[in-house]
Amino acid sequence: MILRRDHVAGGIFVAAGLAAYALSGDLPFGTIAMPGAGMLPKLTIALMILFGLILVARACGSPPWSEVAWADLPHAVRVIVATSVGIALYERLGFFFTMTLLLFGLLLVVEKQAVARAALFSVGVSAFAYVLFGTLLKSTLPQGPFGF
Repeated sequence: MILRRDHVAGGIFVAAGLAAYALSGDLPFGTIAMPGAGMLPKLTIALMILFGLILVARACGSPPWSEVAWADLPHAVRVIVATSVGIALYERLGFFFTMTLLLFGLLLVVEKQAVARAALFSVGVSAFAYVLFGTLLKSTLPQGPFGF
């Protein structure tokens, strides 16, 4: 059997879904009439595993894994590092500052955008998301050291 790209991608989705399911065990599923906090995450995880299995089953049409071009690997690593830093700072700095810094860093360092353009976009998108989720939808967002 030839290992193909979709074998690897589907396997990653199945493994990530199983890991997420194992970590979400403490969330109550509830019932259809009264859904619990774990219903939507567990349904999403189930779909993720199902689609990963479908991807593995239909992998015969994808290119072989040995033909993967790794030219984009440095770009992907920079995005993963920036996202990891954002996750680490999320509760300490709060939603607004973390998202602003994450977007600014991604645009400036990873995508090589101009400083003013990156700053304006980062602040604008973060402010919009904060107002939408924190104010209008009344979602609980982590508050930073300055109260927002």
